Amino acid sequence: MSPDLALQKALLARLAATPDVTALVPSSAMVDGHGLPQRFPSIVVGEGQVVREPLALTGDHRRIYATLHVWTKSMPAARAIAGAVTAAVEHLPIQLESGHRAISTVVRDARFLRDPDGETAHGIVTVDCLAEVAP
Repeated sequence: MSPDLALQKALLARLAATPDVTALVPSSAMVDGHGLPQRFPSIVVGEGQVVREPLALTGDHRRIYATLHVWTKSMPAARAIAGAVTAAVEHLPIQLESGHRAISTVVRDARFLRDPDGETAHGIVTVDCLAEVAP
């Protein structure tokens, strides 16, 4: 399994198992997908990226980035969900599958946009994971 897919699966599992997140977004509305969701509020796993970590002494470290899209009908709710996601991601180690090992996982940034429809709020949360990847 690629390290970005391992991170995506771990993030969805963590968010679905975190009461502070599920109090704001039902676990059934946390999906891997694209575009505007059918349910509000929701968390959609979007883009990912894997980059070789240049400061590592060995060649088996990667920075894995995952983008989580938060969709709601209010900007305060989008900010609250992003805050709950940040707490869920940063307070406990993330467990990755396929022999990959997360060393640290943080929310790199969160930004908030109002969609042109005037009703939809969109939060974009970027997760940054430094991992030791399996061969």
